[in-house]
Amino acid sequence: MELKGKRNVETDTETLWNMLMDVEILPKIVPGISKLEKTGENTYKSTLEVKFGPVSGEFTGDMQMENISHQKTFTLKAQQHNKIGTVNSVMKIELLPISNKETEVAFTGDVTISGLMKMMGEKVLSSVTEMLTKQFFANLNHEIAKQKAGK
Repeated sequence: MELKGKRNVETDTETLWNMLMDVEILPKIVPGISKLEKTGENTYKSTLEVKFGPVSGEFTGDMQMENISHQKTFTLKAQQHNKIGTVNSVMKIELLPISNKETEVAFTGDVTISGLMKMMGEKVLSSVTEMLTKQFFANLNHEIAKQKAGK
């Protein structure tokens, strides 16, 4: 399944970049991440709690950040699995400064699903993906507001 979109967020590129690279903040932003542990340079062990319609489960696996160009772009690769299936994703994130107070976040990627979740069909997965994207940006804006408030 292909993902593509862009949204503007009200913060400068440097602040946004630092948030996306912070192992403490990232789980607060990305829906479903319940645990994220740094295992090496740009590599992580992760636990995701995922619900797709009637199918839910805890997925464990690895995440890597690659093709990093400081404050501009990176690619996030994730391989997650459990007894009901696997989720593999590759997501390219680009940060485009609009002003010193606003940044565009552009994303393109692909998610491959197998097992029970794949049997649910693209239509259900597409709506779940759209919901998760909205939640990601809502969480991101919440964390930005907290940082601006000094919390």
